Amino acid sequence: MAEAPKPDSTTILASDCSFKGEMSFEGSMRIDGRFEGKIGSKGRLAVGKGAHLTADVTVGQANIDGNLKGNIVAAERVELTSSAVVAADLRAPKLVVAEGATFVGNVHVGPDALKGAEKSEFVVPMAATPIKK
Repeated sequence: MAEAPKPDSTTILASDCSFKGEMSFEGSMRIDGRFEGKIGSKGRLAVGKGAHLTADVTVGQANIDGNLKGNIVAAERVELTSSAVVAADLRAPKLVVAEGATFVGNVHVGPDALKGAEKSEFVVPMAATPIKK
């Protein structure tokens, strides 16, 4: 029987992987490949520089280096690095945007940012308004 991952370990979806569906995880997850669907966790999501996500993301923390289109709700914070390309509706108490990052969408940031958001099946608040295509 396989061992359960350690709480401080990071699960990785490598650059040569493509996944479609719903994903949940504990701890940390790094996506370097392609993902389409829903992601839910109270943990930390890292989106690698070459990653492409079309997803509704509900996490504790998000660090985005790559491309993401959808909705982002973070219970703690979202960080967009200089290589991030994001088209999303975003809700988080804290947002860090590096010079060079690209962001198009609606932002609700601050201590009350999660108020009014729907509850998701992952227990972390989910954005109430989907992004228009």
